[in-house]
Amino acid sequence: MNETTKTAQLPLLREKLFRRDRRSVAAARGFVRGVLEDWGMRALVDDVQLCVSELATNAVEHGVPPGRRFQVRVLAERDLLRVEVHDSGGGRVVVGRPELGCESGRGLLLVGLVADEWGVGEREPGKVVWCEFGLRGREGADRIRGC
Repeated sequence: MNETTKTAQLPLLREKLFRRDRRSVAAARGFVRGVLEDWGMRALVDDVQLCVSELATNAVEHGVPPGRRFQVRVLAERDLLRVEVHDSGGGRVVVGRPELGCESGRGLLLVGLVADEWGVGEREPGKVVWCEFGLRGREGADRIRGC
């Protein structure tokens, strides 16, 4: 496929459901990698995969009730890539200060350092945790604008 046929009109959206299973974290990373490669955004793959890994892990460990699934959505608009992880569980998202030697509590801190923006939104039932990456000046941005 040549570059001309890869040009897409905005907005671009892909979404996929994953089981409440630790193996789904790797599957979510693979899904996002494939989406970004399809959209010609290879330069973002590592940062976005890191964020998806953290958000999906939190969904599996804290947000998704037994027997339910979580959803990963990837949306590209003019100058923005947004990744959302939706779960149907209760609870609030808390960003804590990890204690020395503790292996948990760093995920959202990492997301905050890597993504340009992140936040939490409500949905019924559950919540959506999202992160955004600005596309201006990044590889692939011109292809999704249709320029």
